[in-house]
Amino acid sequence: MSLIARRLASRTVYNGTIERGLCRSVPRLFRSYTSISPDPVPGKSFTWLGSFIAGGVVSAGVAKYTLFNQSDEKKNDQPKYATREEMQKVDLPKAVDEIHHLLGEDGVSTDDEIVKAHGYSEWSSINIDALPVAVVFPTCTEDVAKIAKLCSKYKVPLTPYSGGSSVEGHFSAPFGGISVDFVYMNNVVDFHPDDMDIVVQPSVSWMDLNAKIKDSGLFFPIDPGLTAQIGGMIGTNCSGTNAIRYGTMKDWVVNLTVVLADGTIVKTRKRPRKSSAGYNLNGLFTGSEGTLGLITEATLKLARIPDETGVAVVTFPSMRDAAKAAIQVIHKAVPVGAVELVDDVQMSVINRVGATGRKWEELPTLFFKFSGTKAGVQDDINQAKAIIEKNGGSNFECEYDGERQKRLWSARKEALWSMLSLRESGDGVWSTDVAVPLSRVVELVELSKKDLNELGLFGSMLGHIGDGNFHETILFDGEREHEMVKKCVHDMVHRALEMEGTCTGEHGIGLGKKEFLAEEVGTESIQVMRSIKKSLDPHWLLNPGKIFDP
Repeated sequence: MSLIARRLASRTVYNGTIERGLCRSVPRLFRSYTSISPDPVPGKSFTWLGSFIAGGVVSAGVAKYTLFNQSDEKKNDQPKYATREEMQKVDLPKAVDEIHHLLGEDGVSTDDEIVKAHGYSEWSSINIDALPVAVVFPTCTEDVAKIAKLCSKYKVPLTPYSGGSSVEGHFSAPFGGISVDFVYMNNVVDFHPDDMDIVVQPSVSWMDLNAKIKDSGLFFPIDPGLTAQIGGMIGTNCSGTNAIRYGTMKDWVVNLTVVLADGTIVKTRKRPRKSSAGYNLNGLFTGSEGTLGLITEATLKLARIPDETGVAVVTFPSMRDAAKAAIQVIHKAVPVGAVELVDDVQMSVINRVGATGRKWEELPTLFFKFSGTKAGVQDDINQAKAIIEKNGGSNFECEYDGERQKRLWSARKEALWSMLSLRESGDGVWSTDVAVPLSRVVELVELSKKDLNELGLFGSMLGHIGDGNFHETILFDGEREHEMVKKCVHDMVHRALEMEGTCTGEHGIGLGKKEFLAEEVGTESIQVMRSIKKSLDPHWLLNPGKIFDP
């Protein structure tokens, strides 16, 4: 099993009880990686830190750091970090004692495989050569605050890491520094079923969370990628297949506990389901991709599990027909829980990989979810079916039984992973998303599909068509194909922006979409963002290089 697979498999929510004491003891970290790295040698556990603070940042390829100087800000607005020479002036034993006292001998790693796993991803659309110098593993908010204070003291960049499922380079470390892995902050802190909310740490998986609270009759409705965790979900303001009914991540955040760059701990508000008190700090930190603060705890709203549900699948002769049918279902106010579009290439890939246990028509396909009362679900499906038939839909299937629904929905669930499983050694992958107003969805889907075909690229399209958001995943081999893919993606993004859409509906900006942000929101808006960033993080230590440059 790969390192990343082991890491993901080891992440749990909480072991049968609500974890109220946040600063718990941590099991031996390196035992999670025994096939890669042995237990640290006694007395040498922090040798890495000495070289790091004494200048190891440079030897790791993170050169040309200089101490931040407020008086030079107007002359040069670039972020500045400690140089090797300046780090060598630090009292090394004191620095080692600080870290040792903070996390203990197992709270830090510089193991090559672990470091690489925190700066490189096989499924990301963008990877860079730079890696973090070290990975730290806090267990509570107070740990994170102390780490931030230490890094602020020595001008060391911090990059947050939770699920590691970003495709836009969010956890890449262009300036080295420290990766903060929240793997041990994976507890449910408190659960208030009567209030329909729950308090969690950032490394809780949304899927594990729902499994744990299922018996309460409640669930958390935001459903992005299968490995996504709450910290990253808040950081990117993600959504998922349920967005047409339940909205995006920002709609489900009650409050946040956030550690700022200097170690200050902020709680955005108390626990009401709505508030008009002061600035909306939840909205500020949600979607900020870890550039304004490190989220260590979140109170989330929950929804009631619907009494009845239904799933339907239907095929179409073309992407245009499928997209038109989906938009008409929405315009007719049929209360769908989800409407997903999957193209013919993706359906063929699902058959080829065989991950779902059945064969599918290799045609553009719509997947629907419905929920409500038994009579209501039946009526909604009948309304949708009538609209679909008028738009050339065929092979209509629907299920009401829970297990059969899972099987019918399985193609949508396995779509991305089926595509990624076809990669051969050396193949690249580019996965991206855009979103446009509903009236422009059909046109953009059709043009983007045409580009893929004309360039002869092997790529698939799928999307949350109900809110105008869709994705392309393209496999490529070699630099020539990479340039073709780059052109294809950039053309799609530029078209989306021309249609008054966005360069990203849910993946976020990260490193991969920075060049499009100014085109989308304008330089004045970015300057406002810079002002906020500089106010909260004057040394640009938090996830530097993401969203926009200084």
